[in-house]
Amino acid sequence: MAGASAPTPSEYIVHHLAHLNTSGAAQKDIIDFSIINIDTVFYSVLMAVITGWLMYRAAQRITSGVPGRFVGTIESLVEFVHEQARSIVKGDISNIAPLALTSFVWIVMMNALDLLPVDLLPSLGEMLGLHYMRVVPTADLNGTLSLAIVVLALSIYYGIKVKGFGHFLHELVAAPFGTSRNPIFAIILGAANLAMQIIEYVAKTVSLGMRLFGNMFAGELVFMLIALLGATATWWGAGLGFITGLGWAIFHILIITLQGFIFMMLTLVYIGQAHEAH
Repeated sequence: MAGASAPTPSEYIVHHLAHLNTSGAAQKDIIDFSIINIDTVFYSVLMAVITGWLMYRAAQRITSGVPGRFVGTIESLVEFVHEQARSIVKGDISNIAPLALTSFVWIVMMNALDLLPVDLLPSLGEMLGLHYMRVVPTADLNGTLSLAIVVLALSIYYGIKVKGFGHFLHELVAAPFGTSRNPIFAIILGAANLAMQIIEYVAKTVSLGMRLFGNMFAGELVFMLIALLGATATWWGAGLGFITGLGWAIFHILIITLQGFIFMMLTLVYIGQAHEAH
């Protein structure tokens, strides 16, 4: 961090919560659609490339003999995700199962960036003149809501594909309260049904993105607090910082994996619901 004197704890946290964005400074407004968080885009794309490379390497190394540990792990993961997709989605899963696998591995890879030392990549960025940098894409609400919006779009796409455009529109105004032969009641029920459907789609999308963001943001914040503890100029502070940091990192591995699994399962559930008729 620039400056002659050491930052206070609050300044340290605020600085580390600021994104490298297109404005060149820390974002001041809570919502500003003119700003793009460059660090979120960069690290999410980087993890997507690494995820694709790992899957490609595993596919290249598959043989008819006994698989190695790496290939065996990937094969077990593929089989597990395929079974989950088949049990939830009642239809063709030839594209849905790979989608679920990709979302799980990609999100776990993005989450895993939280295990890097808090100041490692931001310090390297400082050397390159980048005064702000956040490393974990899933700790940015923009990133997690973007993923959730993609799931929303896919659920609508499969709803139209499986049921047909006309039947899909009919369900928007006919469920969950049904309809009536009386034109006046039919209009009232149709408006109520449409409102409930919109609320359901919005609630599922927002909760899907917020759940992932909230857990990863909290984990990132805990790591920052532990880093502040380890930075105290005492032997016990450094020792306690190391012990608590190690303990939290081990526990955080569970959170990292669990959040990827939850996102994958909810993606399958929402797409599976799109295959069901009301």
